Amino acid sequence: MRAIVVEEFGGPEVLKLTEVPEPEPGPGRLSIDVAYAGVNFAELKARSVGYRVASLPYLPGLEVSGRIRALGPGAAESTGLRVGQPVAALIGSGGYAEVALADADTVFALPAGLSLRIAATLPTVLPTAHGLLHRAGRLRAGESVLVHGAAGGVGTAVGQLARLAGAGRILGVVSGAAKVEHALRSGYDEVFVGDEFVDGVGRATEGRGIDLALDSVGGETFRRTLAALAPFGRLVSFGNAGGEPPWQVGQTDLYPGRSVAGFSILQLSQSAPAELRALAEETFALVAAGSVELPVSAELPLSEAAEAHRLIESRTTTGKLLLRVGDDD
Repeated sequence: MRAIVVEEFGGPEVLKLTEVPEPEPGPGRLSIDVAYAGVNFAELKARSVGYRVASLPYLPGLEVSGRIRALGPGAAESTGLRVGQPVAALIGSGGYAEVALADADTVFALPAGLSLRIAATLPTVLPTAHGLLHRAGRLRAGESVLVHGAAGGVGTAVGQLARLAGAGRILGVVSGAAKVEHALRSGYDEVFVGDEFVDGVGRATEGRGIDLALDSVGGETFRRTLAALAPFGRLVSFGNAGGEPPWQVGQTDLYPGRSVAGFSILQLSQSAPAELRALAEETFALVAAGSVELPVSAELPLSEAAEAHRLIESRTTTGKLLLRVGDDD
């Protein structure tokens, strides 16, 4: 089968289309004929610096959609899944391939009417967005929300989910002016470019600060966001796109009653797959019903995986990027 293989860490050029043996599912696992693979920032970090990569060669790709090809021992009994069923899956690696392996616990049957193309945008983004807002962030109706990366996949979903939940002021932060309009269409009341958010939050909240902030950047952005919280405000960290050293918080940083939490969809899939399934089922249903929309900003063939990575690294993209791998009928 064809797959993208990384044999050395580096730039997008290390993503090589290669013929590799087709994988066979072991106990509790299944294989998927991949129709589409989502492209995520974590895959760029894996390709460039070995983030979460156990060894080389390495097959990237964290999320796919397609149809079940084969079931390993015990996979059907634990999930009720069947061969030929259309699914989306969150996988550890190997999504940029014609056939991918997945733990049955992190494979999700699709609601009626949900296409494989749209399904490929969902496994990382929607459970993450819902988990940030409602599990880690504990959003209450009427509260203000600040989201970094508001025009990205997670940010696009968070804006819509926060609006559905009855949030008060929904504020976004983007890296460039060209992304502002996209974020505004996703449910945000006001969108700031870069460090504008520091003054913008004060103005938009009349000096009170933010009730819930979601940060995927880390470093100085994390520190400035923490300082912008309202009394009893919450900050949820879910990434370190800035590449700075991991954040640290002292007791006095949390006065008067602020709190900080962390969230990782990949860690959740490993430690609490039942919680992930609940998040996925709830949020996939919202997309099938038309309550949430995740636009695809670019769709490229598997052979152009390197170009997909270059597009994300350019910081000009919005929404989700997909690799088209196989048949989506």
